[in-house]
Amino acid sequence: MTVPATAVSVLTLSDEDRARSQVYRLMGALLVRPPSAELLDALQALDAGDGHMKAAWALLQQAAAQAVLTDLADEYQDIFIGIGRGELLPYGSWYLTGFLMEKPLAELRTDLARLGFERQEATREPEDHAAALCETMSLLIASSPEISFAEQRDFFRKHLAPWMGRFFADMSVAKSARFYRAVGLLGEQFVEVERNYLEMPA
Repeated sequence: MTVPATAVSVLTLSDEDRARSQVYRLMGALLVRPPSAELLDALQALDAGDGHMKAAWALLQQAAAQAVLTDLADEYQDIFIGIGRGELLPYGSWYLTGFLMEKPLAELRTDLARLGFERQEATREPEDHAAALCETMSLLIASSPEISFAEQRDFFRKHLAPWMGRFFADMSVAKSARFYRAVGLLGEQFVEVERNYLEMPA
């Protein structure tokens, strides 16, 4: 699978790790704000390949081709923001404890500091937002070999694996989801692929 436009280009990575980093970065871009016209065009230009996620990529391509920017903004608002709160709360603390800004966020901040990540002053969302965690995984992969496979695996196991598959599954059936139903289906499959990949011997 090749992702145009949003892709990182790290020449020292294997093709497999470059693809993993790209998908995480793409998922982060789709979760942080409604997709732009440029990103929708990039999604339509995807080469879905012939892997077992091909159908999910094809569904996302179709959703991007049918999407209307103003409708996407409303859909994103309804799912993730809402009036008071959105249909989904894309935070690790919420999925793991039922509350925001809880112990999982404190543990995440400790691990991010140990890995050398600093919170940007302009950032409004806490670090356990799904978009931020996808972006972090993309950066961890792109930082290989400085960030080892074992460190990637441990970060995924602790901060993504316990909840992010459920989050994407919830997105795929969310009442307000149309375009984001395809994002949820792809995300759920990708989390499972990552789980299996990161359990392989280093």
